[in-house]
Amino acid sequence: MESRKTPKADLENKKAIFFEIGLVIALALVFFSFNYKSYKARTVTLIKQQVQNTPEEIVPITEQKVKPPPPPPPKAVTQIKIVNNDVKVNDDVDIDVEANMNTKVADYVPPEEEESVPEQHIFMVVEQMPSFPGGMGALMKYLATHIHYPELAKESGIQGRVFINFVVEPDGSISHVKVLRGIGGGCDEEAVRVVKSMPKWIPGKQRGKPVRVSFNLPVKFTLE
Repeated sequence: MESRKTPKADLENKKAIFFEIGLVIALALVFFSFNYKSYKARTVTLIKQQVQNTPEEIVPITEQKVKPPPPPPPKAVTQIKIVNNDVKVNDDVDIDVEANMNTKVADYVPPEEEESVPEQHIFMVVEQMPSFPGGMGALMKYLATHIHYPELAKESGIQGRVFINFVVEPDGSISHVKVLRGIGGGCDEEAVRVVKSMPKWIPGKQRGKPVRVSFNLPVKFTLE
């Protein structure tokens, strides 16, 4: 049977060209598939930073007052007791240069010594204790009026009680004033001064007779 196809319509002779075109297209598709990139969609949130206009807190500078150190204790004063050297010594001795074994010597007679008068006893507690004229209220008023606060004690902030001991004599006068316990800063000396300047007290009595009585008095110093 004879073939009716024309040589132009015969595709067998073009088979090699179509095969090469197919290979080129296949290679192009493979190359494109390897180079293709896909990106995931993501949401980007833009954060806006705001600067708050907060006023700066100013801390005030405080001045710390440092208390001055306490004053040094008063220096110990050594009291020197001066004894009057006015004792008369009878050194007139008669010496007989012509004395011998038969000379009589008079017996030695010692001079008579003056009898010492003992000091009157100081009582601590008696039947009737001594008192300030007008009572304790008048005594407190007298101390408050006559005491002057020492400047050193004011500057150092010293306050407290000074305990004074003194003797009320039978006539009501004050003697033997001394500090039992002080606080320094000039307060001890001021308390002694005021006690010594007090008027006469009503003396203490034992069995109806005025006697010497020891008395303790606290003097209070307070800063207002």
